[in-house]
Formats: sequence, structure tokens, C-alpha cells
Amino acid sequence: MTTAVKIENLTKIYGSRSATDKAKKMLEAGKTKEEIVKQTGATVGVHNANIEINQGETFVIMGLSGSGKSTMLRMINRLIEPTAGKISIFGEPVTGTSKDKLRQIRREKVSMVFQNFALFPHKTILENTEFGLEIQGVGKAERQKAAEKALENSGLLTFKDQYPNQLSGGMQQRVGLARALANDPEILLMDEAFSALDPLIRRDMQDELVELQEKLNKTIVFITHDLDEALRIGDRIALMKDGEVVQVGTGEEILTNPANDYVERFIENVDRSKVLTAEHAMEKPKFLLNVERQGARMALRRMEEEDYTFLMVINNKRELLGYVRGTDVAAYVKKNRNQEQLSVASLIRTDQPVVAPDTSINEIYDVMGNANMPISVVDEGGHLLGMVSSKMVINSLATDTDEDNNNNEETVNATHTAEEEVTNA
Repeated sequence: MTTAVKIENLTKIYGSRSATDKAKKMLEAGKTKEEIVKQTGATVGVHNANIEINQGETFVIMGLSGSGKSTMLRMINRLIEPTAGKISIFGEPVTGTSKDKLRQIRREKVSMVFQNFALFPHKTILENTEFGLEIQGVGKAERQKAAEKALENSGLLTFKDQYPNQLSGGMQQRVGLARALANDPEILLMDEAFSALDPLIRRDMQDELVELQEKLNKTIVFITHDLDEALRIGDRIALMKDGEVVQVGTGEEILTNPANDYVERFIENVDRSKVLTAEHAMEKPKFLLNVERQGARMALRRMEEEDYTFLMVINNKRELLGYVRGTDVAAYVKKNRNQEQLSVASLIRTDQPVVAPDTSINEIYDVMGNANMPISVVDEGGHLLGMVSSKMVINSLATDTDEDNNNNEETVNATHTAEEEVTNA
């Protein structure tokens, strides 16, 4: 996996040189941000941050006001000069590089979208979108073509001749996004880009960003103070407090394994069902019936021994074919008791509920409401990965997840007792 942005031991202290020097020594001595500002007047923006952002991922940096998240973002393209540490983009140093080289990096590799739309009211949407290319000296025909492509990707091409005051706030922000994309940057920096929008428009913009990212596969560094927004759009999240990075991980990792008490408090009111997925809640079945290797008598014996009412059926490639009911298998074996080989192929039912591993638990609720058996989790190739039952969903959403899982010794497998008997329908 290629590293797009590498941040090493990055520190930013705001203040005079003498105050900064004192603040550095106090940081080394383990003093807090509040102690440092009281004694020196210097403010610690970021302290000793280490992050690697992968190419093509949406990486969210979040935290409360004053946590250092916007300072971190602005140091990536050196709009703010670091006090110490290193930043590189695709292995190329940003810190310590010349002004000309930095200008090239900003023009060719990195674009930025701000919270305020920063559109020129006297310019059309097309003119606003091509403005960055214009100041780079790109010819009119070329920059217009690039701007129109960016507007088309953002769903705004039909509005290219209108002016910003003719568009809604959400549409204006999409213009800002299109302008940032017009020069086809490898990295997109977004500083609380949606926080000025109304809640419904903000949610729409989050959805549009996710869809746009699926098409363009850019490296996006997104700043927010909203945990729900971070969980909704981020592949990984860095959570900051008082200038320090306290945890980096996927939304699921942060929810299920908070690094400390601060993170636990931060996430305590999150709707976990919208973040955790089938992959998190599922368990692998203890026993599956391979139709190419095992027959009806083996299936019946296993169900009788384990008190199973059905078994999931796979082939040699572990592709899910369906399931067989115990009552069907028992009747089939009885009817054909004189035959030596009895395959279950003719008994396989295919009406089992199926979801993808990345299906949110919130979405699983709807499937579960109409299901009389555990839900099969299947990948794109049709391979059975695991099973999800209502008990698993409840356990995965419990606050004290580890304790609940330890207490739950019943592994749910593609096989359940009579209370989950499959209907005859």
C-alpha cells in the first residue's frame, strides 16, 4: 500500500522564539498544554504527531475545538510552518523544501477546500472553477475543459453560466469542491468543508463526497469536529486532544477498542448500529455441509448430534449454495434407505437471508425482521464468511462488548435450535 502523506514527529507551537523554546522544554518534561500557555504564553497547536495516510483513502482528522486538527491539516501543505518534525508527500519532502518546489507541490499535488465557500461573486460558476488553473497560466481552452469535467463530476455542469448567489449553500460548496478538483490533484485537503451547511444539505454533501471518491479515488484528508460525519465518510480516523493524536483507526476499531477514557467519553453517544457491520457481528459456523463431499446421512447424523434444525450448504470453493432442513433430510433418508449414496442436492433451499460483509447493523435490522434464521454473510464471490443472529447483533452493540462476548459462549452457526426453526413456506 502506497503512503500518500507521512507525518513524523510533527510539532507546532505558536509564540515568540523564546516562548517556543521554553514550551519545547516543558513538553519534553511532560507538562500539559494549559500549563505551558500559563507559564510561557505559547500555545501548543500540535505535539509530536505521527500519521501515515494511504493513497486513495479518506482520512479524517477530528477533535474538539482547539485540539489541533486544522493546524495539522495546514501543515501538510505548509500554509502553517511546523516548529519541528517532517512531512512528505509520496516520499517527497514538504518540510525544508524550497519555495519554488513548495509552489509546485501545491499546484500539482494538493488542493484545498475551505469551510467558507470563497467563491468570487462576480464570476460565473465555470470561471470560479477554472480560477486556480488560470493563475497557474493554463490556456483558456484547456482550463475550461478541465473545469467543465470537474463540474460534471460534481453534478453542476448545467449551472456553469450562473453566479454563486443563484445557488444554494450546498451547491456553492460543491463548486468549491469542483474548483479544488479541476487541476486533478492527488491529494485533497478539506477543512470542515461541510460544517457551515444545514444538517440535511450537509448529509447530502457527505453522500456526494463518498460517491465522488468511489469514482475518482483521490487521497482525501478531511477535518471535522463531528464524530458522526467522521464515521460516515472516513476510511480511517485520527482523534486528537490538546494537540496530540490519541488514536488512529477505522470507525469500527475506535468504537470497539477505544484507546483511553477520553476516547470512550467521546464515542459514548454514537449510534453504533450505523458504523458496525455484519463483518463485526458475524461468527464462523462450526459445521457446514459440503455437497460435493458429504451426503444426506452425514447431514442427518450431524443435525441429530448437535440438535440442529438446518445446515448451510457449500461446495468445494466454499460458495454458499443454500441450506437443508432437518425434516426434509430425515424424510429423504427414510424414503431412500436402500440407496447407498444419497446427495442433498435436490433438498437445497435458497431463500436464506444474505448480506455483504460491509452491511451496517442498522441495515441488517430490516433483513432480520423478515428472517426466520440467522443471516448469511457472503462476499462478492458468493463465499460464505459467517453468520449473524439477533443475539450477535445485540452483543455487538453493547457498550461493554468484551464482557458480553465472554458471557456469550453460544456460537451461532448456520445451525440453530427450534426457536429459529425455518418455516415451511
